Amino acid sequence: MNTPTEIIRSFYDKLASGDARGALGLMAPDIEWITMWHYQVNGRGPERVAEDLFKPLMAEWSSFAFVPTEFITEGDTVVSLGEFTGVHAMTGKKADARYAHVWTVGDGKIARFRQYIDTRAVAEARRS
Repeated sequence: MNTPTEIIRSFYDKLASGDARGALGLMAPDIEWITMWHYQVNGRGPERVAEDLFKPLMAEWSSFAFVPTEFITEGDTVVSLGEFTGVHAMTGKKADARYAHVWTVGDGKIARFRQYIDTRAVAEARRS
């Protein structure tokens, strides 16, 4: 059985390798996804995350990565600290934004996600 930290590491690994379907497969059917920037997931479930987050994120950024640098785990809660880097497709500007992601894992699936990110760094890259 995978630990909560292993499940979250696997999520980031799948995203980094372009395996969005595999990342979505790690989510509980009723996952709650909360972000602190302009991508808002309306409703619950992997399909909502794909439609309201993954698709717009891939359309807006010509390249991007979420690179975790530290994991802090307490029970089923995993906090990952890291950096979002990306090149905005319209402006060509690069974003370097530190983040904290708070994950809750239940029954071997990601049940909840909360994001805290340097929204100013992201907004600067989006600004023409």
